[in-house]
Amino acid sequence: MSKGKESIFDFKLFRRLFEYIKPYKFVFFGLIVLVVILAVFSVATPKITQFAIDDSIAKQEAKDFLFYIMLMLGVLILQTFFQLLFIYYATWLGQNLVMDVRVKLFDHLLKFKMKYYDNSSVGVLITRAVTDMERIADIFGQGLFMIVRDLLTMSVVFGVMVYTNVKLSLIVFLMLPVLLYATRVFQKYMKKAFEEVRTEVSNLNSFVQERLTGMKILQLFTRESVESNNFKTINERHKKGWLKTVWYNSIFFPLADLSSSITIGLVAWYGGLNVVLEGSVTQGVLVSFIMFIPMLFRPLRQIADKFNTLQMGMVAANRVFKVIDTTSQIDDHGKYVAEHFKGDISFENVYFNYVDDEPVLKGISFDVKAGETVAIVGATGAGKSTIINLLNRFYEINDGTISVDGVNIKDVTLGSLRTQIAVVLQDVFLFADTILNNITLNHPEITEEQVQEAAKDIGIHDFIMTLPNGYHYNVKERGVMLSSGQRQLISFLRAYVTNPSILVLDEATSSVDSYSEQLIQNATDKITKGRTSIVIAHRLATIKKADKIIVMDAGEIVEQGTHNELLKKADGYYKNLYEVQFLQEEVA
Repeated sequence: MSKGKESIFDFKLFRRLFEYIKPYKFVFFGLIVLVVILAVFSVATPKITQFAIDDSIAKQEAKDFLFYIMLMLGVLILQTFFQLLFIYYATWLGQNLVMDVRVKLFDHLLKFKMKYYDNSSVGVLITRAVTDMERIADIFGQGLFMIVRDLLTMSVVFGVMVYTNVKLSLIVFLMLPVLLYATRVFQKYMKKAFEEVRTEVSNLNSFVQERLTGMKILQLFTRESVESNNFKTINERHKKGWLKTVWYNSIFFPLADLSSSITIGLVAWYGGLNVVLEGSVTQGVLVSFIMFIPMLFRPLRQIADKFNTLQMGMVAANRVFKVIDTTSQIDDHGKYVAEHFKGDISFENVYFNYVDDEPVLKGISFDVKAGETVAIVGATGAGKSTIINLLNRFYEINDGTISVDGVNIKDVTLGSLRTQIAVVLQDVFLFADTILNNITLNHPEITEEQVQEAAKDIGIHDFIMTLPNGYHYNVKERGVMLSSGQRQLISFLRAYVTNPSILVLDEATSSVDSYSEQLIQNATDKITKGRTSIVIAHRLATIKKADKIIVMDAGEIVEQGTHNELLKKADGYYKNLYEVQFLQEEVA
């Protein structure tokens, strides 16, 4: 496609969609056969009517009239049967094809780097995976095969009309170029309009999803009226996009109907004169032509209508394939399968940035020995959570090396690396499912008995059993049925039940009640015992128990040592932090 000239139909994209038809090729070819059968049957009724009029009605002979009536009834029954098969299997093919595309898209999304999600709207991705997929299904269910059927029907009608009477056919065909040109212009503008509509639908979905998720913040800061106005603005753009398509439809379809009516009038006038004055046209031929004209013009009108559906599907497919074609996966070329880590961790001169020219880690180096608990402290934005992200390879480092047991984590298969490292994040995410499924994440090898034993080990079994249905209690979306402390306890159990080699804890107990805090502290002590643990510390108790404390500031390690060693440093960063923040906690 040349620059500056936009193609109405993207054949390259269409060929790509056809790749997904291969598993269903027999159904596809069966639909082609049905299209041919339906095209042939479409001309049968007018021709039977022609013969019935000329052979029986015009001659006032009833001999063959009943035969023509029964023949027409048989044709209608068969036509209805084949039409039913056609519609069902065209839709069936579209739904199966889109299921395969949707699975591929979702599998692709599962492998994206976290950076992709940092820069992407969840609402837009939901639109791609749900709404756009339905539009792709419509390509086959309501678009492609319907268009092919209509084109073939027009071709058959065209041939039969010429064979029946050339002069009357010429009258009909005089109007076709005008309608064909109007159809092409209509399709061109409709494609642009549908692209605009899809963009506005994505924006609308994204806006609504974000506001519903953050409803508490909106209400806390009384932003309801502001967001209502913002929604009206986005909704207005969405409405204008759709009205543009309605405007184009309101111009084209009346024009198509007008063309058909004018053509019927001309044929009736010219054919009627021939019937009366010359006799070169029979009454049956005239009636059959009047029946043929809608069959020639209506498919053209329907093609334009179905082309709208096809265009919407193609626009949606283009958007979906853009996501599928996005290369944002973490390279998983490692060959070492980690069945169990001893737990030695090494960061050597590691540099990293989320945004170009804005370094987050500036050449940090530290070692964690197997079985040690290392606490990382520092101000917000110092780079503490980034260390967790890099150890799990959610992001790729810019320079340096991260090793576990002396093996570069890039040489370890991604699946086995993450299996051996359990993470408890500060922001706990729970799915709208049971507590059991949120702990096991539907892992087939983790039984309910194992979960209960693990819960007893870390002291939270009794808490779970106080809930309705215990381990089968549904926590609803994002775990809203549980308090923040209870969600945190579930996340601890989720990490513990996998029996990981390394634990990474983004400890968060500042906003929980004292009872949950004690349970969390006990759980922390239990699950860190005997295994390598990295803890982003928010509480003094965790820091004091750590074998080593790493103090970070502005992406650099400024101090390392035990709690007592760091307190002995005059004007040390940790000592100042302790006196300002942690000492108050100790006094309290």
